[in-house]
This record gives sequence, C-alpha cells and structure tokens, in this order.
Amino acid sequence: MSLRERIEPLYERYLQWQCVQIPGHIAIIQDGNRRYARLLGLDTIEGHRAGAGVTERVLEWAREIGVRTITLYSFSTENFNRDRAEVEYLFSLFKEKFAALKTDERVHTNQIRVQMIGDRSMLPPDLLQTIEAAEEATRNYSRYYLNIALAYGGRNEIVHAARKIAAGVQDGSISPDEITPQTVESNLYDGIHLPPVDLILRTGNERRTSNFLPWMANGNECAVYFCAPYWPVFRKIDLLRAIRVYDQRMRGSR
Repeated sequence: MSLRERIEPLYERYLQWQCVQIPGHIAIIQDGNRRYARLLGLDTIEGHRAGAGVTERVLEWAREIGVRTITLYSFSTENFNRDRAEVEYLFSLFKEKFAALKTDERVHTNQIRVQMIGDRSMLPPDLLQTIEAAEEATRNYSRYYLNIALAYGGRNEIVHAARKIAAGVQDGSISPDEITPQTVESNLYDGIHLPPVDLILRTGNERRTSNFLPWMANGNECAVYFCAPYWPVFRKIDLLRAIRVYDQRMRGSR
C-alpha cells in the first residue's frame, strides 16, 4: 500500500470531523470530462464515460455525509452547439443512466426522488420518455433528491417563468400587484422539489457559475467552491473540502 493510500483515509476523516454543518442542497457543475480525455489522449466520449462513473460515487458520498439534495449540471442549452456525434453520445449515456436509476436498488432503498430540470422540449422523445419513467418510479420518495439539469439555462428558465406569469396576468389568474418572489419561484419549478442552493461546487479549475440556478443560488447567497481536479478524478476529499468551505461560511455569518 502506497503512502497516499494510507494517508488519504485519515485525511478524509479529519475533513469530515471539521464539517459540522452540512449543506442541505449542493449544486455541482461537472466540468473537465473533455479536457481529461484530451490529457490522456483518449476520445472525448471516454472522458464522459469516466465522468459518469464518478457521478455515481459522488452521489453515494453525499448521501453518506448527509446531503439531502444534489443538483447536477449535466447538459446546458449551449451544449447543443457541440459536435453532433458527441451530443448524440451524451443523450445515449443519459438515457442509459436514467433507465438504470429506475431500477437501481440504492435509489429505492434510500428513497431518492429523481427529477429533471431544464427545457424538455429540446430533448429527443426517447430520452424524455426514459427520464419521465424514472421520475414516475420515484415520485413518492422524499428522503433524498437527485435533480439532473438537462437542456438547462438559467436565463432561459427565468424567461419561461416570466411568460407563465404574463399569461396568468392576461387571463386574470394573477394580479400584477400580488407578484412576489414566491410567485416567480413557483413558476420556475412547478411540482419539483428544488430548495435554495447552499453550495455550488465546480470542478476543472474554472471560476464561474455559468448561469446555473441563478434564482435559487445567487438569490440565496450560497457558498461557492472551485477546485482544480477534472470531474473524472474528483475525490471524496474534494467534496469534503467544498463542504468545509460551506461550514466555515456558516460559522462566519453568526
């Protein structure tokens, strides 16, 4: 056993000991799959496949730590501009993973509700059907929540909410004088459990939040943690370091 293999579990326990206050909702920007593949001389799809494996482990770590809601930024509206073959592969991978979630024993044992946020009209019908089957299979769960952001754009979702509110004003169901932040929020995520974000985590050494959950994150003044590792090499240590930042922020705000 190498020195790193001996020390890393000890460091994990040390970090977990430091994390007294656990965020209820972590939003993760999974960045670096393609750069990881290029670094190793691999095809881009291999980077995405490696990243998908890490996602499963991170979800287990988060549940063990006590995080109740995870939202993953998996595919933005801008990602449709990528190479067609890459987009089609990603849709195939998403379909595979959502189908697996429907029958995953861990999902049902731990009562994890699976939900998608984003513009459903932009997704292929077969993928959307698979997503909705996973949502239906977990609809009655409320212990943990896994939200997958697909065809997602923060400004885009606010535009859609504004249209709904404007239509409500036009048909008389909403009074302009009674529009509140709660009105906007209910039109953003109708029927979806999406509490305010406590912590945004981004991998890949990028220091921007890329229009991710602007209403629920920026409006809540959540903590933000940027880290260097590409998503396929993200470790439990990195997750715990992010949670430590949240804990420190909460202690400092007292």
